[in-house]
Amino acid sequence: MSAVPFVKMHGLGNDFVVLDARVAPLALDEAHARAIADRRTGIGCDQLIVLEPPRDKRAQLYMAIRNGDGGSVEACGNAARCIADLVMRERTSDSATIETGAGLISAHAAGKQRVSVDMGEPATAWRAIPLARECDTLHVPLALGPLRDPVATSMGNPHVTFFVSDVAAVDIATLGPKLEHDALFPERCNIGVAQILSPTKMRLRVWERGAGLTPACGTGACAALVAASRRELTERAVEIVADGGSLEIEWRDDNHVIMTGPVAVSFTGTFDDTLFR
Repeated sequence: MSAVPFVKMHGLGNDFVVLDARVAPLALDEAHARAIADRRTGIGCDQLIVLEPPRDKRAQLYMAIRNGDGGSVEACGNAARCIADLVMRERTSDSATIETGAGLISAHAAGKQRVSVDMGEPATAWRAIPLARECDTLHVPLALGPLRDPVATSMGNPHVTFFVSDVAAVDIATLGPKLEHDALFPERCNIGVAQILSPTKMRLRVWERGAGLTPACGTGACAALVAASRRELTERAVEIVADGGSLEIEWRDDNHVIMTGPVAVSFTGTFDDTLFR
C-alpha cells in the first residue's frame, strides 16, 4: 500500500485531478479513472490528467486526458491552461508547450493566474469532425426538442453548437446525453448551446461527452466562437460566459484560436493506491 500524490486544479470550475507519471509510469485504466473521478468515493473531477514524458521534443510534457467516465479524449482547453501554468511555474518561465492527443499547444502567461493557449486551427470538414455521413457542417441536419440546425466544429475533439434565444430555457441535462450518442457521431460529440448577447459576447453551456454538464468547456468555447463567426453572428473575438465564469476567445486571421482564462490550484494531497484495486 502506498500513497499517490495529486494536484486538484480547475479552470472556471471545470476541475481536474492531475497525476505526475513523468518519472515513474502509472498503470491507469478506465476503471481507475472512474474511481478517482467519483465525487463520493474518490477525489472527484470532470477529467483526470496524467503528465507523461513528451513524445515530441518541442514539448515539455505530454498531457493524457481521461473523462469522468474513464474514456480517453484528445483535447481539453481548460486543462491545457492549468497544466501550462504548472509547467511555467516549474520552469520559472512565462511560456510552455504542451503535447496532447490533438497535437502541440503553446501557452503563455497572461497576468495573475491567467493563461493564454493557442488551441490551433479548427476543422470544419465533415470527415474531420468526424460525422458519420457527408453534410454541410454549417447547417447540420440534427434536431431534438427545441435544439436544431447546429454548426459542427472540431477543436481536436468533436463539437456541435446550437444557437438559441435563451440558454436558461433549454434542459441540456436531458437533451445532451441523447445528442452526444446520436448515430451521426461515430466518436460521440460535445453538445454546446449558445445564446448571442452581442457581437462580442456569448452565453454558453456545454454537455461534454463522457463528463456531462460542466461549469465550463474550453474547447467548447473555441468551437462556439468559430461556429458563431462562420454564421456571421459575432465578431472573431468574443467574451464567452460559461456557468463558471468568462473566457476570452479569438479566432485570429492566421486561423488559430486563442483562449485566455483563469487557472487555480484547489488543493494537493495523496490517495491510497488501493483505490486502483
